[in-house]
Amino acid sequence: MALPSLLRRSVSRAAPLAARFLSGQSNLPTHTPSLYAVVQSNLAARVVAPTSFRSYSASSSALKTTNTSDQTLVKVIDAEIVCAEESDENPEVLEAPEGFLFKIEDVPGQQTITLSRKHQDETITVEVHMPDLVTGEDDNEDDDDDDDEKPTQSHVPLVVKVAKSHKFILEFNVTAYPDEISIDSISIKKPDSAEDEIAYEGPDFSDLDENLQKAFHKYLEIRGVKPSTTNFLHEYMINKDSREYMMWLKNLKKFVQA
Repeated sequence: MALPSLLRRSVSRAAPLAARFLSGQSNLPTHTPSLYAVVQSNLAARVVAPTSFRSYSASSSALKTTNTSDQTLVKVIDAEIVCAEESDENPEVLEAPEGFLFKIEDVPGQQTITLSRKHQDETITVEVHMPDLVTGEDDNEDDDDDDDEKPTQSHVPLVVKVAKSHKFILEFNVTAYPDEISIDSISIKKPDSAEDEIAYEGPDFSDLDENLQKAFHKYLEIRGVKPSTTNFLHEYMINKDSREYMMWLKNLKKFVQA
């Protein structure tokens, strides 16, 4: 019997408050929240955050676009690999000719090779760079017809270093043309010099006395840097360029497919 009585008292107390609220004559204390505020607060608390359906759809679309683009790139790389294989006539590493005095160090993935040998008390190293090829098509189209000007030819840049007794290094910057070697500059360096130190390279080699020029060419020839050597290096580096390009294409493909 106590519970029904309690409920009746609660209802009887709440009814006048509701009536006064609806008639706009409520005398509730100012600190008591209105029924509207309470309802609004409850509704706000029940609002459910929108799902990330749109974001998921956008991400899926972007992923699909990326996959399609990657597949297209792989197909183009495959086509280029086939083209490179068909145009490569000498895929194997060339063997050094008889009488070649240097040991060849060829590291895959590097754009240079290093030659080395001993000559009496000297250590000779040659850094060989990729050849600068000239096909002859439209290369001299804009050149003046000057008989004194040397025609443009394919060539291989070399850096020849002659070390003696670990005191100094005589360094030659050389351009090797077919059947001809051109010395560009000569400098003397210390073995322990910093890489950012630039040694004085002397005057322009072509400005030196003619006899001195001939003597330096003979100096290199005795040490194995001569046209027969550089002609082989020219073919070797063309072949290396083809092999490195093929490796580069295959590594690109692996990266895109990973």
